Amino acid sequence: MMFIKIILGLIGLGIVVFVHELGHFIAARLTGIDVEAFSIGWGKPILKKKIGRVEYRIGMFPIGGYCKMRGENEFQDAFKNKKEDIPLIEGTFFGAAPWRRILVSFAGPFFNLIFAIIVFSCIWGIGFEVYTMDNRIVLASDIDQERYPADEAGLKTGDRIIEIDRRPIANYHDIQEVIATNAEKSLALKVEREGKILDVTIRPLLEKSSGAGKIGIYYWADPVISTVAGGSPAAIAGLRSGDRISRINGVEFPYTVAMLRILSEQIPVLSVEYERDGEIENTNLVIPYTREGNADIGITYESVRYHTPSYSPWGAVLKGANETWKTLVVSVKSFGLLFRGIDLTQAVSGPVRITYMVGEIATEGFDQSIGTGISSMANFLALISIALCIMNLLPLPILDGGMIVLFIIETIKGRPLHPKAVYAFQTIGAVLIFGIMIFAVFGDILFLVRR
Repeated sequence: MMFIKIILGLIGLGIVVFVHELGHFIAARLTGIDVEAFSIGWGKPILKKKIGRVEYRIGMFPIGGYCKMRGENEFQDAFKNKKEDIPLIEGTFFGAAPWRRILVSFAGPFFNLIFAIIVFSCIWGIGFEVYTMDNRIVLASDIDQERYPADEAGLKTGDRIIEIDRRPIANYHDIQEVIATNAEKSLALKVEREGKILDVTIRPLLEKSSGAGKIGIYYWADPVISTVAGGSPAAIAGLRSGDRISRINGVEFPYTVAMLRILSEQIPVLSVEYERDGEIENTNLVIPYTREGNADIGITYESVRYHTPSYSPWGAVLKGANETWKTLVVSVKSFGLLFRGIDLTQAVSGPVRITYMVGEIATEGFDQSIGTGISSMANFLALISIALCIMNLLPLPILDGGMIVLFIIETIKGRPLHPKAVYAFQTIGAVLIFGIMIFAVFGDILFLVRR
């Protein structure tokens, strides 16, 4: 399974990076800049063919690709030879007018944005299935005995959240989407409790490990077993799909997350009372715990499945553009959270973690259905593509945004930049990006160890 996740992750991440480089390639060709090589994948070419002036390659490592433009490193030669100017040779990168270089630099991130719009449009045009839970909630304080914003706001286990800031809430997925993106912002909730509608104001706290908003709730799910993994403790105990667990160790078991509290006590054997075909039966469930105190009993519970509406072609494009814009805004806001004390080793992902997450999301989706797997992977790739767009537009040396700033300065000055200035700018960028990558990979390693 790990191997499949890695393969799917590499394919997914490769697609997003390939789209980025394709943007640079097309813009370079349109602006008269010669492209020497365009590669799918990195490393030594295993296949290559020259068509016109461009050599098309397939690299040994299937991760993204690159667009090698003629003369893009001429500033290095000019610096080493102590020249005052970078040679302005027609057809080379630095020989092109600054506005052309700006266009080429911007095209990569722009293509990532267009890719996200296309993906979101296709997903919403076809429609997709979402597996989630009901909008009925369980207070996290019932499980771990701590206090959260939900407790401060007066919410109770069994409440049903039906509206947040005038947005109708149909399921737990809707709740997560709103709460996660509104940390430390007051939200107006409408809550259904015992047939009455209550107005509640809540302020999600900022979860330091992820940068997301949190109010301290779980979903309410009736303890009806959906599947039992073969060879698992639940299977050995004789539990089956359709069984409804009613009591554990003589205590009522009203909702599934109550198992978290039970397992936290690390009791080795649980006495389970369950209902099957109208009959009450009992069994003993032997729990094998890891050294960290975790346990997997091999049970999944019934979830809510709904299919989103299928939009018309034009409606899908508008929806795709809207989803892209919303994601873009949230992503930009998220950068501000990096300076508010969140755990950067968990919040900042490197290539290893992103590859793993793409593969994990895809495999989990394919476990449900082919359509769900494809839509889940495509949706996540769109999110990564937007993140790659934003990251590359940051005004940092060596990134596209940094190059754009450099060329804008050249335009304002009205004369070419000194090779020494360009070399220093790029060197600082290389060191900075290398440091960020080392930090991100370190976080990735910690992430995999925790898994």
